Amino acid sequence: MKAIILKWNRVSLVKRILAGIIAGIILALIVPGATGIGLFGTLFVSALKAVAPVLVLFLVLSAISNHTKGRQTNMKSILVLYGISTFLAGLVAVIASFIFPVSLSLVTGSTDLTPPEGIVEVLKTLLLQVVDNPVNALLKANYIGILAWAILLGLALRNAKEGTKNLLTNISDAVSQIVKWVIQFAPFGIMGLVFDSITANGLASLLDYGKLLLLLVGCMLLIALVVNPLIVYAKLRKNPYPLVLTCLRESGITAFFTRSSAANIPINMRLCEKLKLNSDTYSVSIPLGATINMAGAAVTISVLTLAAVHTLEIQVDFGTALILSLVSAIAAAGASGVAGGSLLLIPLACSLFGISNDIAMQVVGVGFIIGVLQDSCETALNSSSDVLFTATAEYAKKRKEEGNATITHA
Repeated sequence: MKAIILKWNRVSLVKRILAGIIAGIILALIVPGATGIGLFGTLFVSALKAVAPVLVLFLVLSAISNHTKGRQTNMKSILVLYGISTFLAGLVAVIASFIFPVSLSLVTGSTDLTPPEGIVEVLKTLLLQVVDNPVNALLKANYIGILAWAILLGLALRNAKEGTKNLLTNISDAVSQIVKWVIQFAPFGIMGLVFDSITANGLASLLDYGKLLLLLVGCMLLIALVVNPLIVYAKLRKNPYPLVLTCLRESGITAFFTRSSAANIPINMRLCEKLKLNSDTYSVSIPLGATINMAGAAVTISVLTLAAVHTLEIQVDFGTALILSLVSAIAAAGASGVAGGSLLLIPLACSLFGISNDIAMQVVGVGFIIGVLQDSCETALNSSSDVLFTATAEYAKKRKEEGNATITHA
């Protein structure tokens, strides 16, 4: 038995996850009524969600308290990359929606949901998360609040005794080890999630919305495989695809099935460590990215809003649609502060075109129907790009330092 476990562990995690996906599909087709298989997926996602807030708190605390003066991080550069990617995602979605207009068969439902009334409300919710009670932030996985407290406590402990700093480092290492143990169960967790998804939802219910799904997924693939690589190339001036494909393979696949940026934080942290990135940087940029780097959400908001516009035959000039790109990017950055995420920000965007809240909430209803695939693709794009842009900023910094060193020696 021990020999089998050792051989299993020697196989790369990506191959084991692919095996889990195949096993989940086969089991869903052969024994769709089996009970207990889906439990593996529930346990895996729950374990990741449980450990992620504690991991973020102690990683950031340890990194900042042990930070050496004069050692720079790349947060400014990463934030710029997050912003550019999210805006371009909204812009691509707007252009695609004009080239391939989609109309909706509006549905009723979702009337019990309460969308935000404007950008101000979204930003207000985001700011209130910053000053949340630390215990409440941990309990509710409010990463903005966790980050705020971790940064403040880390700064306050910069002058603490070495013993205190070593304790924080040891706790951080211990939590990281727990994360590694949890991730080892990813193949079984993914198997359970795939089984659940196929048996509970199937694909038949999505056929009526095939054109809309094709537009949404097509935009997200375009961002992941064309726009983001161009951003990386502009920063690094070298072939971006090895890094892009690594992030999609090792972060995007798990994010697709967990459908949770929060649950994918430990996966991304592990990948950053594997890529040998600066822990001072990625311990902040990854949880922050899970909150504000929302290119997929910008695509969802833009596409569904313009689908409503086309359905109602509202004439929209491209200038107004361009404003939608900006609004969707800002709203997407605040999506995590609103219950229901990106879908509940659609009424906000629809209000730009004078669409009533009743109609807008019907569009939200359509969003929930296609949410099985839409949310999976959105999360995969959002989460994998957190690592992508963190790595890009780090590699760009190293490239610049190496160039300056060459000039100095010359």
